[in-house]
Amino acid sequence: MNNPIHIERQYYQTGDLLIGAITSQIFSLSYAPVLFKETPQAVPIEEHLIVPKNYQHILSLVFAVKEINENPNILPNHTLGLHVYESYFNARITYQNTLNLVFSQNWTVLNYKCGSKNLIAVIGGLSSDITLYMATILGIYKIPQVTGSFFASAADDKIHLSSLYQMVPNEAHQYTGMVQLLLHFQWKWVGLIIVGDHQGEKFVQTLTHLFSQNGICPAFTQKLVTHSDFLDKFLMMQSYLDTSKFLTHTDVNVFVINAETETIITMQWVLLAAELNMMPSICNVWVMTADWDFSSETFHRFLDVQVFHGTLSFASHSNELQGFQRFLQTLRPYSDRDGFIRVFWEQAFDCFFPDTDSSGVTKKSCTGEEKLESLPGPLFEMSMTGHSYSIYNAVYAVAHAFHAMHSSRTKHTGMIHPFLRSVSFNNSAGNTISFNENGELVDRFDIINWITFPNQSFLRVKVGEMDPQALRGREFSINETSIMWPSRFQKVVPIALCNDNCLPGYSKKRKEGQPFCCYECDPCPEGKISNQKDADDCFQCPEGQYPSDDKNRCLPKMVNCLSYDELLGISLAVLAFSLSGTTTMVLAIFIKHRNTPIVKANNRNLTYTLLISLLLCFLCSLLFIGQPQVIICLLRQPAFGIIFSVAISSVLAKTITVVLAFMATKPGSRMRKWLGKGFTNFVVFCCFFTQTSICIAWLCIDPPFPDIDMNSLAEEIIVECNEGSAILFSCVLAYMGFLAFASFMVAFFARKLPDTFNEAKFITFSMLVFCCVWLTFVPTYLSTKGKYMVAVEIFSILASSAGLLGFIFSPKLYIIVWKPELNCKEQLVKSTKQKGDI
Repeated sequence: MNNPIHIERQYYQTGDLLIGAITSQIFSLSYAPVLFKETPQAVPIEEHLIVPKNYQHILSLVFAVKEINENPNILPNHTLGLHVYESYFNARITYQNTLNLVFSQNWTVLNYKCGSKNLIAVIGGLSSDITLYMATILGIYKIPQVTGSFFASAADDKIHLSSLYQMVPNEAHQYTGMVQLLLHFQWKWVGLIIVGDHQGEKFVQTLTHLFSQNGICPAFTQKLVTHSDFLDKFLMMQSYLDTSKFLTHTDVNVFVINAETETIITMQWVLLAAELNMMPSICNVWVMTADWDFSSETFHRFLDVQVFHGTLSFASHSNELQGFQRFLQTLRPYSDRDGFIRVFWEQAFDCFFPDTDSSGVTKKSCTGEEKLESLPGPLFEMSMTGHSYSIYNAVYAVAHAFHAMHSSRTKHTGMIHPFLRSVSFNNSAGNTISFNENGELVDRFDIINWITFPNQSFLRVKVGEMDPQALRGREFSINETSIMWPSRFQKVVPIALCNDNCLPGYSKKRKEGQPFCCYECDPCPEGKISNQKDADDCFQCPEGQYPSDDKNRCLPKMVNCLSYDELLGISLAVLAFSLSGTTTMVLAIFIKHRNTPIVKANNRNLTYTLLISLLLCFLCSLLFIGQPQVIICLLRQPAFGIIFSVAISSVLAKTITVVLAFMATKPGSRMRKWLGKGFTNFVVFCCFFTQTSICIAWLCIDPPFPDIDMNSLAEEIIVECNEGSAILFSCVLAYMGFLAFASFMVAFFARKLPDTFNEAKFITFSMLVFCCVWLTFVPTYLSTKGKYMVAVEIFSILASSAGLLGFIFSPKLYIIVWKPELNCKEQLVKSTKQKGDI
């Protein structure tokens, strides 16, 4: 394992300017275990597992250097060379090879440079760990490192990262985009898959914090154990099988993966373990970070890539570069200066070269004419991957910066940093390359949907992007219709929830002892709604609206007002006009027969006053129909109170007149002086004046006014007259009640007086009806709302007035109209005496 070939495997290209790289990560110091189905078997060891696809990273570096050296407009008097080392995911080897780049080719003497290497920059590894190892050395000597690996912020450690430049956008934007992606599809119950190292822990901490802010719950965090963590390969494979069983049987549909290289390689071993042990295929939605690429170790060449069908991943924005495929087609495995290509060729094409040690190997011989385009996508692609695109741009960024520095005649290479920070150019694909103040690429993330096919090929489809430079609120965008989902979801967006969505009309209620994403659905209480799925709480409808029956929307309230447009209003208006007409007719008859005894009896002026006041009472009820206006509200209750008081006071005066007339017939009675128009007019005036005074005080202190009641009825807005002072309104009603009760009592005691033309008994009945109507009115009025409350008052006015009209005047009308022969003094006196004898 300490064979120098692993540490010193390198690629050289000479030039007076040198770009170093410890970035390929083609090989890893690991073993290829034999997967077992039932019992462990002997485990043969094979060194330096290869990830063939990562060889493209070296080729993109070579391609960029080749283009620059052939371009007379960039560094015309210089030739770029490159020097590539393998990192093997190993810190010690990375430190050693970084020192080799800085000081020497074959040995390392600190702070002493031997040879003519003019190292101007280093292209960093794809792993953030490898990049940080390199930065601790390169930062000391102010040698810029341009890397394609991700960091939350390049400003986290100014001491070690001051010379670090990221050829990718800030990783924080990727996390934001990932959360936006989950929220877009309402995926709130997801699994996290990481390698159990500090990088994986940081990934979990960052996402968990963002998840909690956006209502997303991690259903589980599956920590993968890499092969380097095991000494016993049987235990390692058992761990892979346990992981595959867990992922196969979980009910979580969406897996979020920190897709850096070691995680993906380990995950492929887990999937291969499941496949070889005939376990059900894991057919879930994978959401990958931008580290993800379809890259497999050679041992995974037969892994069914259909498991990744429908995967969504983030990727640094890239475009296809012209000439790169043609460059790849010219490659042949005979270069003396490329220490990687022959091993790549052998393992990618599963063959061996005759001049290599192939004892005991039964593979076919390599001809060197094999076609790279014949390799399956997971092993090698002819189109440039996102990582290779970053390396290509990194080389050009360094070249443009050094060209600007050379043009400014600055000789010290340490001064390249100002030029690198301010570099801005368009690459051959037309993309603008520049860094922000933190040394991060100013660019966006693409969202890629991976489509796989049975022949192990795949297709990248861009379905969205996360653009931090876009307008606020438009940073994230996705075309949902273009996405292909894993086959088991049957072209329907997968559901990733702890439980079913709460429908509109319900709100979430947390389950005790469960994460906040797990909840029950409670129906909204009365008067509240929820108009979206998974509402945290129900809310009141805006003023003027009310909840629908299913409590999922607000409906506009109807106006509640007794109007002439509805049957109830029309009926009451017709009744009021009919009674008014009847009263008018009775008044006309009495005026016509004003000189007859039955009209002249009991003061005909009082009779006219009573009839006119009853007519006005019937017409007064019309003020209560229609939408309230200011004048109407001011008039209707006071007018009703005053007119009704006149009517009742007229009845009271009539009753008192009967009593006084009987008392005046007694010998020596002094009551005669009270008989006459003056006394009755005084009674009516006093009652009128008292009620009018109350009404004037009411109008001055707190008058009625138009009002809108939004709350009394759930589905209607009551347009009404607010009575203002409830106390004074009650005084008006109480005073009328007092007059009615007084009239009833006087009439009741005078009903049997033996007087000609005694109306007391008819007044008694009318007052009895009047009192019953208004005693019933009070509780009914207080228990109803809106137009029905108004209708109750109108009906009470009409009923009580009709009672007075009918009981007092119908006997007289009967005589006047149908029995005119009785309408004479002699007949009435005779009739009265006969009734007295009986």
